[in-house]
Amino acid sequence: MLTAIRWFANNSVAANLLMIMLLVGGGLSLIITNQEEFPMFEIPVVRVGVPYLGAAPVEVEKSVCIRIEEAIEGVEGIDRTGGAAIEGYCNIMAEIAQGADQTVVVGEIKSRVDGIDSFPIETERPIVSKVAKARLAIQIALSGDTDERSLKELARELRDDLARVRGISTVSVGYTRPYEISIEVSEQTLKEYGLTLNNVANAIRASSFDMPGGTIRSTAGEILIRTTGQAYVSEEFADVVVKTRPDGTRLLLGDIADIRDTFEEGFLMAEFDGARAATINVSQVETEDLIDIVENTKSVVAKFDAKLPEGLKTTIWINGGDDLQERMSVLTQSAGGGLILVLVILALFLEFKLAMWVAIGIPVALMGAIAVLPATDINISTLTVMGFILVLGIVVDDAIVVGERVYGHEQMGKTRLNAAIDGTWEVSTPVIFGVLTTIAAFLPLVMVQGQMADFFSPIGWIVIFALFFSIVESQLILPSHLVSRSRPSKGNALTEHFKATQRFLGGGLETFATQHYRPFMEKVIAWRYATGAICLGALIVALSMILSGRVVFGFFPAIEGDRVYAGLEMPVGVPATTTLEAARRLERAAGVVNKQLTQELDLAAPLVRHTLVSVGTRSQRSGPGDGFGGLSSNIAEVVVDLAPIAERGNISSKLFANRWREAVAGIPDAVNLTFDADKFGSGAPLEYQMRGDDVDELRQAAEEIKGELSKFNGVFDISDSWRIGKQEIQLDLLPEARNLGLTLNDLATQVRAAFYGAEAQRVARGKDDVRVMVRFPEAERKSISNLEDMYIRTPDGSEVPFYSVADFSIERGYSAIDRRDGQRNVFVSADVDRNKVAPEEVSAAIRTTLIPAFQQRYPDIDIQLGGEQEERADALGGLALGSLLSLILIYTLLAIPLKSYVQPLIIMSVIPFGAVGAIAGHYVLDQQLVFFSALGLTALSGVVVNASLVLVDYANRRRLEGKSAVEAILGAATVRFRPIILTSVTTFVGLIPLMSTNTPATAPFLPMAISLAWGVLFATVITLMLVPCLYIVIHDFVREADSSEGQIGGLIEEPQSAG
Repeated sequence: MLTAIRWFANNSVAANLLMIMLLVGGGLSLIITNQEEFPMFEIPVVRVGVPYLGAAPVEVEKSVCIRIEEAIEGVEGIDRTGGAAIEGYCNIMAEIAQGADQTVVVGEIKSRVDGIDSFPIETERPIVSKVAKARLAIQIALSGDTDERSLKELARELRDDLARVRGISTVSVGYTRPYEISIEVSEQTLKEYGLTLNNVANAIRASSFDMPGGTIRSTAGEILIRTTGQAYVSEEFADVVVKTRPDGTRLLLGDIADIRDTFEEGFLMAEFDGARAATINVSQVETEDLIDIVENTKSVVAKFDAKLPEGLKTTIWINGGDDLQERMSVLTQSAGGGLILVLVILALFLEFKLAMWVAIGIPVALMGAIAVLPATDINISTLTVMGFILVLGIVVDDAIVVGERVYGHEQMGKTRLNAAIDGTWEVSTPVIFGVLTTIAAFLPLVMVQGQMADFFSPIGWIVIFALFFSIVESQLILPSHLVSRSRPSKGNALTEHFKATQRFLGGGLETFATQHYRPFMEKVIAWRYATGAICLGALIVALSMILSGRVVFGFFPAIEGDRVYAGLEMPVGVPATTTLEAARRLERAAGVVNKQLTQELDLAAPLVRHTLVSVGTRSQRSGPGDGFGGLSSNIAEVVVDLAPIAERGNISSKLFANRWREAVAGIPDAVNLTFDADKFGSGAPLEYQMRGDDVDELRQAAEEIKGELSKFNGVFDISDSWRIGKQEIQLDLLPEARNLGLTLNDLATQVRAAFYGAEAQRVARGKDDVRVMVRFPEAERKSISNLEDMYIRTPDGSEVPFYSVADFSIERGYSAIDRRDGQRNVFVSADVDRNKVAPEEVSAAIRTTLIPAFQQRYPDIDIQLGGEQEERADALGGLALGSLLSLILIYTLLAIPLKSYVQPLIIMSVIPFGAVGAIAGHYVLDQQLVFFSALGLTALSGVVVNASLVLVDYANRRRLEGKSAVEAILGAATVRFRPIILTSVTTFVGLIPLMSTNTPATAPFLPMAISLAWGVLFATVITLMLVPCLYIVIHDFVREADSSEGQIGGLIEEPQSAG
């Protein structure tokens, strides 16, 4: 290392070129690295979806879901399974175990599912896919006064325009029903012509098709043969021949049926700002740049607007680019403010040109970190900026130590070249190993387990990269700059006044160290055992607060956005008009709250910019494939889009959600009503999953947990997943029907064709697969009497009344059946006002008061945590393991340069005191301790040992020069006082802007900054007091144990050279 230092110190060109390479490389990387608001999650889940149209949830579960679960059971690499059976659809999710080969697991699941041959014939082909990394980037609302078909076609046209743009790969249309060709034939007409619905469907299949006929290979060349008879629109289906009479006349489909080219049956409605609407959703996948997507989308939409009919308009109302820039703006302002404060501190306490060259290390290290991003999977996001803010005051620490030492050697009368080489080499070992300990401390951030791993790891990697390049800068580039810096010259009066102030402050620290700090430390060392006891007592008090539960660690408060979602669920089977009226009530309440808050906050423009009301489905909030299944007339959602946070005075969107909840005051007969302002979260704050086979027990258990949760102040929106379903008519075949040759299959097939429809074929029309359905007219499918009055065709062609061959009973089914690991599952979830109670407090209370008795009453039910608490357990488990490994690595990295087994323990003794400071900082700033706080505490462990390492290393060097232990440690503490104070202060002040900007944009990152800043501040005081005491205490023990030999043996008596 000495050779490298000497070579670069003598070769300023090489040093400058290295610096320029890092700066230019970082600049180029900024241009080519993709941008995103939050990192994309790797979702190790395989989804298996099987449509079973028209089937009840129980039938879907029994005939499809259970068979899939049995087929994939035992596949190596599956951690757990889950899913749901809903009306007409089975969805199974298989979570891939960590470390498993995802491609192999997906292939094996697909192979096993494809091998199932016992699915009902009415099911469609299974769809097996791995859940992709994708996130909604931008959403365009197309709205106006027009019909459903015109709106859909225009939305599809815009979708196609966007899909053709390079850099946009995933575009979908929302709030439009699929096309369907409905062929309705009345039962009277069927009887008149001696037909059945299946006869009609078969006639369509026989007449409407295209088929290749081979090739004629003539001497003139090859000629293809094709049969072209496929019907695509209703007019073409009208010409299909259903029956040819003996006299040669033909019965056409148009003669007996009402043929409508329409939409799939079911209710779906969306209104944007009061007008009928559809949405065009553009998603960002992992290889795409968010800003590019937004800019390209805006360009396409502008051109599309020019050709829109009058009365229609497009509105870009969800814009991930704006959200990204808004959040990044706040964070970059914090970073800029932190950088300025760090520069001010350096300029005030170091010789000016020395301070400037030291400060150059900040952009060099940061740009070096950015330069390596294209070689990783890390994009520019709010998390990477957060990493830069955290490391802002840390990367300059080693440069301060080097600069201070070089300046000290210059004061000894050495030439600048020799001072740069000797000073850098003197501290190179503690500097390099100190940075390595900091890197080790941030490793747990990249080792966090669970879904949140991809969220936290960019912070850790950015810090690690920046710290690595800070070593390069401080050891190779900075010495050359310090050699070549110009000599101080006499300037103007202002400059001289600044230099005088600088000398006063810098000299003041040195004067304080020699005249006040050293005498104080002589007394502290004299009373070293009392000092140690006082510090230990403070540590015990802090630890007891944590163990007693007075200090509660939360997990991950959801990150709020600019939109508030009101989700409504009415009883299954209610008319769509009832759900629509309830949605209107939500919309009116939102309007009232908008007026109130706009006036109260004295805003220049309304707080609410746009409102989207939908009935039949929920909005898309993540990526493609968000949700599954068909339309539900009992589902509604109202979404309000608030003004950007800067325009609404940094008012939290949760405030609007709470006021909206109060204004609605409940919806009559609503099964579930939630208000959600979260943009990103780790699941419901409280969620309990209960698994068993007895549905009645599960339902009763869910009610008990809901009742217990309702007792807590601050817990709201309590709901469970159990829903009573629609009324079901269950058919049974009478014994006498068998005498007529009828089977239950005959009965079921004919009833299904009449009331659901017989699928004659699917027509590929553009990008749509249009189903052609043959069924009774809607008027003959409206009541139970229609079923009783229908006729059943026997195998010999005769017709008998339904009631003479079948019976039925009316039962209640389930709206959906949730499944986990092969069992039925009911979960209870709730939201929490964290200003009143922490989810962890509620969870702990439930665990101690309810769960023991609960398990005795329901021994067959397995209850587990879900949502945020499940993620918390996974993440904290990974963090605990990572922290343990980090501490071991830090110990190793300290023991190597010190050549001691005990001295690393002296240095690491400051780590718990850093945690005390972090907890105190949270109390002072009135912030809850959350998982980000724990990450800050973990990272703190590597930062706080650096000052102690430099201190102990310097003392060891003085011991080798023959100084006594007391004289060596007092001299080290005095000499290292100024750089220790400066490195701590720069770390603290670099985070001040972030800690003082408590807005919704920065709130999630604030706890980590508090832990790091306050922990460093508190640990610095301990370093300057406790470490010297412990150094002498260990010396006392060694002297008593081996006063005659006095060898180091890994301890203190005769320190070995670290150089």
